[in-house]
Amino acid sequence: MAKEENIDVGQLLYLMRTHKKMMGGVIVGCTALSLGLSFALPKQYESTALVQMRSVDSNGGAAAALASSMGVDAGALSSTKNSPLNYVELMKSRHVLEPIIDAMQWEDEDDKPDAEQFAKKRLKIENTKQTNMIKVTAKGKTPEEAQMISQGVVDNFLSMQTENSQQTQSLLVKFLTDRIDQTEQEAEEASRKFADFQREHKMYSPDEEAKRTVQKLDAFDEAIKDIKVGRAENQARLSAVSAKLSEIKSSSLSYNINDNENVQKIRSAIVSEEVNLVGLRQQYTENHPAVKASKNRLEELRRSLVNEVNAAVDSNATTLNPTQSELLKQQAQSEASLAVADATEAAINERKKTVEDGLTDFPQDVVEYMQLQRDANIKNEIYVSLVKECENDKIKEAMDSMDIQVIDPANLPREDKPAWPKKSVMLALGFAVGVIASFGRLLWIYKRRITD
Repeated sequence: MAKEENIDVGQLLYLMRTHKKMMGGVIVGCTALSLGLSFALPKQYESTALVQMRSVDSNGGAAAALASSMGVDAGALSSTKNSPLNYVELMKSRHVLEPIIDAMQWEDEDDKPDAEQFAKKRLKIENTKQTNMIKVTAKGKTPEEAQMISQGVVDNFLSMQTENSQQTQSLLVKFLTDRIDQTEQEAEEASRKFADFQREHKMYSPDEEAKRTVQKLDAFDEAIKDIKVGRAENQARLSAVSAKLSEIKSSSLSYNINDNENVQKIRSAIVSEEVNLVGLRQQYTENHPAVKASKNRLEELRRSLVNEVNAAVDSNATTLNPTQSELLKQQAQSEASLAVADATEAAINERKKTVEDGLTDFPQDVVEYMQLQRDANIKNEIYVSLVKECENDKIKEAMDSMDIQVIDPANLPREDKPAWPKKSVMLALGFAVGVIASFGRLLWIYKRRITD
């Protein structure tokens, strides 16, 4: 068993008094050395930029546009938007960092890092907890280099987001314009048939009883019109998103979301509630409690559909980057919405046919007149609605549909205040090392004295 050593404090204090010059010299020497190192070591500067994620609103953004086409408020699609943490990872991507790396001066090409190495050594990108703020801190050998890196990350990221948004939006406008051209031809053909029938039969207005009967069918026609408009918008959106996915080599990730059992159940519930709402609108106004309750149930079901589709996509797309995941969710949302539209229209048309079959008291000419009139009205309203939607999408495209804004641009650090080495930190470190070294020397002297 080792013999326990006791330190004679009095003896130690005596040694401290007699060797105080030595101790002071060590402390002063270490402190001076650290100060010298603070001047000799390569300086490193830090520049910081601050960006903020904008809230999703009904006037712009992919989720808001998709929400509009599905009849859901934008908040229901908030889960499809990228979180701040996803944006943090995107800022470290090759697309953002490689232009910055290429613009910097490297003594040897072999010293040139890749994006991952560069992000680890030169960048600190963090999301402030419980906020939608992202702080980008860059390190550089000079103040100008640090500022260039920090601002470059923000600028390149914004350019990437703008480019992706504009490309997808431009594709959407293109496909929507094609659908408008087709709808315009259908509306003109329906109007021509109605006008020809009026001239041929010299019938320009049905009697009052026929008008009342037509009013009973207005709820069906309005619902069918809304369904057809939503289908056209979602088909255009699906085509645009699928084209974008194909462009970034992600087409193989597509799958039929409507095979999902939970999606099928929610879809059936939406169809039933849509048919129920049509029946209520035949009896009551939009302000009636029964109509309001039905619309609220529909809104809740659509939110459930959005959440279920997003969950299904997330469970099958865990390896995707945020851009691919967002596009795939939009694709799945459009597919689900189209399936709902098809099933709802079939159910409403079946109920409408039952009502139309009861119109046996009217001459065939009057029945045909009403059918042609309703068909012309529906197709013209579809055309007008699609034109409005296309114009809205063009406005969104012009506004870039950006959901990121710069709060503080990258600052230029002061030449005399590098982030490292800091003179105050180096002095404190040198002083601490000096104190430890001097006491170590003192203990060595103490041990030698007691062993002699």
